[in-house]
Amino acid sequence: RGDAGFAIEVDSLALGPGQALGIVGPSGCGKSTLIDLFALLRAPSRVGRFALCGRDAAALWRQRDVDACTALRAAHVGVVLQTGGLLPSLPVCDNVALPQRLLGRADPAWVESLLEALGLGGLAARLPAQLSIGQRQRVAIARALAHRPALVLADEPTASLGVEHAPAALDLLLSLARGSGAALVLVSHDVALLQSRAVPLRRCVASGGTVRLAAADVSALSLEAGLP
Repeated sequence: RGDAGFAIEVDSLALGPGQALGIVGPSGCGKSTLIDLFALLRAPSRVGRFALCGRDAAALWRQRDVDACTALRAAHVGVVLQTGGLLPSLPVCDNVALPQRLLGRADPAWVESLLEALGLGGLAARLPAQLSIGQRQRVAIARALAHRPALVLADEPTASLGVEHAPAALDLLLSLARGSGAALVLVSHDVALLQSRAVPLRRCVASGGTVRLAAADVSALSLEAGLP
């Protein structure tokens, strides 16, 4: 709950390795805010329980331990942003390998495998400005998976790909997440696409200053993501 009274309420939510969850709802209902919370990019003023890879993230929030939250996110969370968020001065291969480099866990074979799986094998030396919007988004997906995170958070990962390419990109994201043992949370407006891939769905519903992800009115935020 923020200072202005905005609140997000989530009932008991558990995700294990290889499992996926879709979060849907209209624009402005808090979907991206949920992604920020799950990624430890924001800290709520009050929280029940939030466990990530065996760590009590809720306790870190209460202690305002920003460094510990950053370290936990870097080691175990991958994020696919709506805008891609690539570094313009780095070629594709270095953008994808950046999480590995920051963790001191170089794995060039996995980077190459991700690029090939996403149809980017011939673009490794290109800069982001030399790519199409769809190609940049696929690079962002590869980067989010590069350090084999336990949890992947994707905020509208197919929105910029168009109707023709979105299904294939979602299939690859689901397959790669399962293959790497990552739990996957997808925010999307495309309910039909997620349903066609049998992705379990939860809906964000805004009422006044409160956003709920479940029918029950609860106060605890709980997310379990297993180590890959």
